[in-house]
Amino acid sequence: MPFAQLGLVPELLRAVKHAGYETPTPIQVQAIPAVFAGKDLFGCAQTGTGKTAAFALPILQRLKPGKGRRLRALILTPTRELAVQVAESFGAYGRFLSLRIGLVYGGVSLSPQENDLRRGVDVLVATPGRLMDHMSRGNVDFQHLEFLVLDEADRMLDMGFIDDVKDIIRTLPKKRQTLLFSATMPYAIQRLADEILRDPVGIEVTRRATPVETVRQTVHCVAGWDKAKLLNHLLENQVMSQVLVFTRTRRGAETLTRFLNEHGKTAASLHGDKTQNERTKALEAFRSGRYSVLVATDVAARGLDIDGISHVVNYNVPETPENYVHRIGRTARAGEAGDAITFMAPEETSSLRAIEQLIGQSIPEEAVEGYSLPPPVARPVKRVGTRVFRPRRLLVSSGGRRR
Repeated sequence: MPFAQLGLVPELLRAVKHAGYETPTPIQVQAIPAVFAGKDLFGCAQTGTGKTAAFALPILQRLKPGKGRRLRALILTPTRELAVQVAESFGAYGRFLSLRIGLVYGGVSLSPQENDLRRGVDVLVATPGRLMDHMSRGNVDFQHLEFLVLDEADRMLDMGFIDDVKDIIRTLPKKRQTLLFSATMPYAIQRLADEILRDPVGIEVTRRATPVETVRQTVHCVAGWDKAKLLNHLLENQVMSQVLVFTRTRRGAETLTRFLNEHGKTAASLHGDKTQNERTKALEAFRSGRYSVLVATDVAARGLDIDGISHVVNYNVPETPENYVHRIGRTARAGEAGDAITFMAPEETSSLRAIEQLIGQSIPEEAVEGYSLPPPVARPVKRVGTRVFRPRRLLVSSGGRRR
């Protein structure tokens, strides 16, 4: 089905063509007519499925330019990186329309954002905390608001923003169209949807909490102190063009980035201790190919929309199973293939089991061709007084699977 059959106006069709898209994705086919019909929407969709265009295109079409600049559409996102990307998408799709897009997020000065809001915007993309700062200063007028979009609602819940979101919603006009998108549907998000959506259209483009089908998932059993060496080997001996590596901590991200650069790789780090300018530069360098590896924490990397990521590496098994789904959703975007590699130390076995239970499938273990790993339990014995402490052993059956 071409985009023209969805009823988009010529200006939007030109913008979509200019962006290089020819046919809509499944979520766009389902969501765009529902938004045109004025329906509230509850979308279960992972990133990389085209969900931003699924709400941006119909909202832009319905926001006919009026007299003056009045805030008529509010999009809330959990992170500044996602806010920037959503605003850029609105700008790209609305390039031939006379609409103004505003963007507010934390980590930068309030003043330029205040000036933009006072001049007036038609669409505002915001993170909850910074939006509440502007609301407390009287910089935002929701009187004419027609659309509210909650993007990646589950992540807003994970990051502790859900109360802020509820406070913001209480100040909005009750007569509005609300769209809620989430990759997973925990109980708190389902309850929020029940509270704010009116007779919504439900759209689920993939089974809940399942990874994208085109992602090839593997596990390498490796002790923690050998993970950096194994990653360096993979980067040198496999075709890995653009690699996103997830670490559990900010310090771990910095340490691994230094190790990779010392071994001749081009790597940058992305985490909460970075300034907004540093994060923006790292992302731009990774997108452009100047860096082939981006080492990030979950909070910093959530919602990244970067085409061409060939591999996602879970340097640490995520402790929250849902984060695994979010992580590997960075690759295999828009129907492309991708690889997700997980490094599992013996003490991380239970975390992997929880992930497999969530996604409803086993993730196969593989040996690394041309690389001989020492046994993951071969850790130096640590003596304390007269007692000897040894790590719990990873039991392996004769078939090579974990037990």
